[in-house]
Amino acid sequence: MTELSPLVRVGDAIVATAKSRHTAKAYDITRRIPDEDIQGIKDLLRFSPSSTNSQPWHFVIVGTEEGKALVAKAAEDAFAFNKPKITDASHIVIFASRNTVDEDYLRHLLDREIADGRFVGDIPTLSAQLHAGRSMFVNMHRDAGDLEAWTQAQTYLNMGQFMLGVAAMGIDATAMEGVDTDVLDIEFGLREKGFRSLVAVSLGYRSEDDFNARLPKSRLFESEVFTEV
Repeated sequence: MTELSPLVRVGDAIVATAKSRHTAKAYDITRRIPDEDIQGIKDLLRFSPSSTNSQPWHFVIVGTEEGKALVAKAAEDAFAFNKPKITDASHIVIFASRNTVDEDYLRHLLDREIADGRFVGDIPTLSAQLHAGRSMFVNMHRDAGDLEAWTQAQTYLNMGQFMLGVAAMGIDATAMEGVDTDVLDIEFGLREKGFRSLVAVSLGYRSEDDFNARLPKSRLFESEVFTEV
């Protein structure tokens, strides 16, 4: 029997994780994510892809009871159904997107890339070319009036990778748009930092009451979602 390469085995594991992960509906309040896994969570968030490496996001990682109480303020009235997923979870990650992408921020990105050794050879020329290309895309969206939607799209791209990544780490998650983002912005000072919150993601370990863990997945047929040419 031909032995599969490590990359094939990892690829199969990723597909299996995508098929098996689910949105947690109830958390085990007795279990917390160990400290050694928190760095992995941060790495997943930092190393997500984004258009032109724009990284137009900010994350609030909440792991204390006091912090969860602040997040829970955003789950009142119409969103009360999400409150237990906040208070019972081990951690919460608030995903926020950048409101503006100005020249100072673009220069900051470029300086970071230079410092990280992203350019080999004629650094001034290569970095100027990259800066011009990234600025072109930013200006294109700014002129079209959808720059904020573009930064939000990059942040949701991050969340998609994040949800798969934490599942591979054995951590359950719940992505919640059912929160009052204005409350989150106020409680965590996001507007003052130039961001707006989009979604809160609970993290932890499912409880025995998590009915969704026992249900089969439901997805549209391949014939409905694929066109193969």
